[in-house]
Amino acid sequence: MKTRPTTRTRTIVLLGFEGCAALDLSGPHEVFALTSHLAPSGATPPYRLVLLADRPGPFRAALGFGLIADASWKNFRGTADTLIVAGGPDMTPVTGNRTLLDWLRRMSTRTRRMGSICTGAFALAEAGLLDHRRATTHWMDVERLAKTYPKVQVDPDAIYVRDGQIFTSAGITAGMDLALALVEEDLGREAALAAARMLVMYLKRPGGQSQFSTSLQAQATEGRRLTALRSWLAEHYREPVTVNTMAAQAAMSSRTFARVFLAETGDTPASYLEKLRLEHAVRLLETTGISLDLAARDCGFTGREQLRRAFQRHRGITPQEYQQRFGTTGPSQSKADR
Repeated sequence: MKTRPTTRTRTIVLLGFEGCAALDLSGPHEVFALTSHLAPSGATPPYRLVLLADRPGPFRAALGFGLIADASWKNFRGTADTLIVAGGPDMTPVTGNRTLLDWLRRMSTRTRRMGSICTGAFALAEAGLLDHRRATTHWMDVERLAKTYPKVQVDPDAIYVRDGQIFTSAGITAGMDLALALVEEDLGREAALAAARMLVMYLKRPGGQSQFSTSLQAQATEGRRLTALRSWLAEHYREPVTVNTMAAQAAMSSRTFARVFLAETGDTPASYLEKLRLEHAVRLLETTGISLDLAARDCGFTGREQLRRAFQRHRGITPQEYQQRFGTTGPSQSKADR
């Protein structure tokens, strides 16, 4: 798929404030700016970026990082294709500012799409823009978002969610995942992939549409006896690995291994291995038109039926349904796959 030609420059407005998370602004900014930088020589730049705050000039983000606003939102009279609200540890500078909330509501009618990074979702929710919509935020704040704004349908696990012209993303670096998705929507997969490569990012991060991959969840658990084994599994899960194979690799008896593994990861060895394979399958189905038979074999499953059962257990849908929802290339399946 080639990069879609652009004949106009889209204005991306980033809204920051004193005490916001710097990466909520700099991450998406880098994705959009790099995409313009990578555009062919002489081509129309696909994006123009504008950083707004309470007033033009310097302001201080959380943890002391200095930023410079191009203008004040109070005086912004331009048009915007996309407006993104940053999050931060304390959102009251936005949620407690009725004038700013009114401005956000007005801007929602003047922009093609509007969204938030991390706890920026609280600003959109306070403005009423997330009422009766699906949304997400940082995993530490999803429960608070749901309790504070019961009209919002909070998805606690998603990296990002789009509902109509409104989108929200999970914590901090998920803003870059979201920005790449918006670039792909605007300019095509090749443009998004080029930016992802330069940034040394996944176009679709491991774990698919989830804030937590199996490896990330495991690293947050207590205990280190199986650290080497988990690293080994990350390299060998596509092979015909059994629980006995894992126990031998960990130099433990099968019974001791099963007990220690459950204590350290919160999962059984078989379930953990299945999740690793499923996450590989998710990446394949999101980014290729591979058949289900080939996907199953490539991930270490015995066949498409085992792949189907894994999807039903952990995702609640079939592999075909997942590919239709999240695949970025047209599926090239045989009749037998349908």
